[in-house]
Amino acid sequence: MKRFIKLLLPKQIFTFLQPFYHYIVSTIGALLYRSPSKKLMVIGITGTKGKSSTAELVNSILEEAGYTTALLNTIQFKIGEKSIKNRLKMTMPGLFFIQKFLRDAVSEKCTHAIVEMTSEGVKQFRHKYINLDALIFTNIAPEHIESHGSFEKYLNAKLKLRDAIENSSKRDTAIIANTDDKYGKDFLNIVHSKKIPFSLNDIQYTTSDGGLRIVYKDLHIQSRLEGTFNAMNILAAIKLAEHIGVALKDIKKGIENVSLIRGRVEHIDIGQEFDVIVDYAHTPDSLEKLYKTFENKRKICVLGNTGGGRDIWKRPEMGRIAGEYCEKIILTNEDPYDEDPQKIVTDMKKGIRKDIQSKTVIIMNRREAIHESFIYAGKSSETKRKTVVIISGKGTDPYIMEANGKKTMWDDVTVAKEELEKLEN
Repeated sequence: MKRFIKLLLPKQIFTFLQPFYHYIVSTIGALLYRSPSKKLMVIGITGTKGKSSTAELVNSILEEAGYTTALLNTIQFKIGEKSIKNRLKMTMPGLFFIQKFLRDAVSEKCTHAIVEMTSEGVKQFRHKYINLDALIFTNIAPEHIESHGSFEKYLNAKLKLRDAIENSSKRDTAIIANTDDKYGKDFLNIVHSKKIPFSLNDIQYTTSDGGLRIVYKDLHIQSRLEGTFNAMNILAAIKLAEHIGVALKDIKKGIENVSLIRGRVEHIDIGQEFDVIVDYAHTPDSLEKLYKTFENKRKICVLGNTGGGRDIWKRPEMGRIAGEYCEKIILTNEDPYDEDPQKIVTDMKKGIRKDIQSKTVIIMNRREAIHESFIYAGKSSETKRKTVVIISGKGTDPYIMEANGKKTMWDDVTVAKEELEKLEN
């Protein structure tokens, strides 16, 4: 329907009317499905990074505690025991999707729903009529700047979720906010909801190739998730679980049950001597934290960036970070949309210092880029076991988005396994 209207109307008029369209659709959805969020405990999770991982951890804890859960995030749509991959390239789909999802969750006797909430979803009023019981704020960094117009507008879109929970029809609402982030205090600037701050200072933790050891109060947790950023995601999930009264033993078991989050520091192992990681990191901050997680290893990166005029500012910054941390950089195609993919890659290369550009190659075909990274990783027999190939940017994204709406089926994990098998054979 939206595409049909877009064809009929001049661009300026369509842009002006777009917010009204989204608001009306949101309102109709709530009426059509009879405000299902009133029948569930609904936990929203927002931020720039860590939303999907935190949602997976919260879901695992609640399941361990015996609750029947629904989960909507970038990775999957899950209701009770049934789960399907999110192949929509949208975290908060429109046209009644979320209200129908929550109504189906009620019908399947779910007690809790965990919903990943984005600034784009807020901009299109998809958060409206979702009555939240709790909101987790993970962190915020510049992203979607072209879409929102400025970082301030992006932040304000996130803060509308704070305002939404303040106006929720639910009782005993709470906001759980990361106060290590300088904007955490803004999310706790509330009157009616309970304020629950969290900080890495709340825990003791150590990181290793095998995961995380975390001590929180009387909890001693051994998680197979890696990286300081996952320590923060785990802490956010703990704070939420504590707030709603989950027993400590269930919190511990729920976290330890999560051995893998698809597309998030996902290890690919078919017996090769070097390590391979697929990760969704698509902002400068998340990319740097990902590389730091493997600071003791020789790093080879396969790096792309999205197009369509999106966040152009970060392209050279992504290149700069790769240049600082990686021994070999393979720049490649990711999601060009209607933009020239060669230009996107060239923009990234501009951020790499001239004196180290010799370690950079451009291979536009993403499959060939991944294959070449494995060949390079296998060249030095002495350092293979200390080498990691990091394929970043897409994670579980199911398509490469190209010009004129063309979508090519894709999966970094599947392609990585296929190319590793070719080497083995």
